Amino acid sequence: MSKTCLAKTYPALDVQSTSPDLVLAIVDDFGPTAVEERGDCFRIFFPTTAARDDALNVLAATAPASAVDVPDEDWARRSQENLQPITVGRITIVPNSKFSIPNSIVIAPSMGFGTGHHATTRMCLAALQEIDLTHAFVLDVGTGSGVLAIVANHLGASRALGIDNDPDAIQSARENLALNPDARHIEVEVADLTTFELPRADVVTANLTRALLVRSAASLTRAVQLGGTLILSGLLANERDEVCRAFATAAVVWEREEEGWVGLILSVD
Repeated sequence: MSKTCLAKTYPALDVQSTSPDLVLAIVDDFGPTAVEERGDCFRIFFPTTAARDDALNVLAATAPASAVDVPDEDWARRSQENLQPITVGRITIVPNSKFSIPNSIVIAPSMGFGTGHHATTRMCLAALQEIDLTHAFVLDVGTGSGVLAIVANHLGASRALGIDNDPDAIQSARENLALNPDARHIEVEVADLTTFELPRADVVTANLTRALLVRSAASLTRAVQLGGTLILSGLLANERDEVCRAFATAAVVWEREEEGWVGLILSVD
């Protein structure tokens, strides 16, 4: 008897609200992985069905929302149709190789969060260009699509390691490594930040949620070599002070805000 292969789906919420920042702050504790604007509403993706359903229960009193399961093929196809190249400083990211742009980096649309089009990723890309990465070891926590690890290598890092607790994100990162043959000495692996012993690195990037940043502040700081750099994003502007308090042993040396999101560079001495 033949078996039918079921397409991979991703749990999400379709939310109708004029205050996306408020909605994202409410569901932050449930680990949202991506946000997609859809006309007069937006779609929030979650790592598991349980996380999505818990977020729906909490959100019910604030905004109309419904649970959906999104086929990966459909999401990627629509994203391929809509995404255009994006340039941040010296870095240009394209969604596929049909764009003939010299020295660009290819990041294929998938549910591994991070094509460069979201404000938090853009700020991390800008932050990486504020640092001398020559011969640096870069640790990318919550690597998603692997974009930050690949860009760090492009900017001169001698080695990069990306970790993520989502096996699908790591598979996406590996596929993106294959699309960028000039990217070398980059490894990606499945690891849970809350239990994984982070290696010491010259630069640590963490584009995570406010809740995870605060909860993991001590381990993220310990992972930075003395005199090294910590790049943070994934936090909303009204969450900035709470996150900075959690990382009080490090000094903020660069800060940017885009679309209500904040990116930070911290120096660890």
